[in-house]
Amino acid sequence: MALWIPITLAAAFFQTLRFMLQRQLSLGTLTAGGATLARFLYSAPLVVVLITAYMSIRAQAWPAFPPGFWTYGAVGGLAQILATVATVSLFKSRNFAVGITFKKTETMQAVLVGWLILGDHVTALGFVAIGIGLIGVLLLSTPPDLSKFRWRDMANRSVGLGLSAGALFAVSGVSYRGASLSLGLDDPLARAGLTLAAVTTMQTIAMLFWLRLRDPGQISAVWAARRIALWVGLMSMAGSFCWFVAFTLQNAAYVKAVGQVELVFSMLVTVLIFREAISAREWVGMAVLMTSILMLVATI
Repeated sequence: MALWIPITLAAAFFQTLRFMLQRQLSLGTLTAGGATLARFLYSAPLVVVLITAYMSIRAQAWPAFPPGFWTYGAVGGLAQILATVATVSLFKSRNFAVGITFKKTETMQAVLVGWLILGDHVTALGFVAIGIGLIGVLLLSTPPDLSKFRWRDMANRSVGLGLSAGALFAVSGVSYRGASLSLGLDDPLARAGLTLAAVTTMQTIAMLFWLRLRDPGQISAVWAARRIALWVGLMSMAGSFCWFVAFTLQNAAYVKAVGQVELVFSMLVTVLIFREAISAREWVGMAVLMTSILMLVATI
């Protein structure tokens, strides 16, 4: 098995835990913006310390950080912030598993973004699998209180938030791959760690600045919720590091495809932790998406 596959599975697991904690925070005293700040504020300092120690222990020379690195990093960081806000907001409209499933449309959207920006190649069978995944998304688009799918029912807030989150996560994934590859280092851990440290630092500063202007009470609320928010940061750091390593080893579309195992994790959390119901149509839609995942993995 290629190394990037178990690393991607670990990333999906940590990300599920992080979103689970962020959902709890967003249903309490924090807004979507505050819950998003928590993932960066409590992870960025630790990431900087760890990568600095790693570079020192390995006696590696620090790269030059070309302009393209900062451009890719800034675009990816902004896209990830907006995507996280959209996902946390989505959790207030639909159950946890469906919210995560909508977010996973990033796999299909990452194909187009990767092709346009980095020239990544995906096979014809891979595109067929992604098309099957789109059918799964359509099944999930109708709100659970409606008995059948109708095209006009797709025009709702949940679909808008879910597809927006998927598109933005796709942009962030491809951008992070571009940033890490621009460093020109042979060590994938160094590439991933340095990219993660730079991006999370920029994201923390940007979120603090934004909330200070728009909702200053949320900064103190994030600190007050630190007993849970700290774990959000730790899970975010672990998950992001795994994603970044995977992105340096394989193109973003395939990494995101395997990462859809997060759907399985999210269903377990929905049923066992949040005690939320999943409708028959939602089960079918998620099953169709899982079929597309297996097909994509088979083409690699």
